[in-house]
Amino acid sequence: MELNLLVKLTSKAWSLKILALLHDGAPGRQAPLVAATGASRTSFANSLEHLIRLGMIEKNPGHGHPLRPEFRLTAEGAVVAAMASRILKSATDNDAFSVLKRSWAVPILALTETPKRFSAIKSDLGPITDRALSQSLCLLEDREWLKRDIDVSQRAPYPTYLAVNQGRNINQAIGLRI
Repeated sequence: MELNLLVKLTSKAWSLKILALLHDGAPGRQAPLVAATGASRTSFANSLEHLIRLGMIEKNPGHGHPLRPEFRLTAEGAVVAAMASRILKSATDNDAFSVLKRSWAVPILALTETPKRFSAIKSDLGPITDRALSQSLCLLEDREWLKRDIDVSQRAPYPTYLAVNQGRNINQAIGLRI
């Protein structure tokens, strides 16, 4: 998976869960998917439309009622859905999913397979603000998915961040290609 696509994909809260459910065999109609995700109808609809725009899912032609369409994964969507399923299986509880559905959590975990500086993470993520990155790093540290170490080998010490514990499992489930 490429980082740019991962950032776009995780910008909507329920995208990963919708893809994982479709990958795991959930019916592709809206009502069962809404019930399985636990999302509000508005949030779900926004995430579904976002996935259609990204080319991950499409309406199944010739199936379903026009007002109750059925959705299916595209070829690219099937690959991404397998990754989404692996990520969600790495997050073992509902509280963990509440962190994963935040915009920057998954891309940050994807980048921290090796120790990274704040500036390197910010540079790789492009549009992220300093505040959003700082808050996301703190959230992931609090969950103990990210370890912050101070590198004192240079004249000016600096922090580095590394995915650990469940964060490491999620990092490996993503399989980022930079």
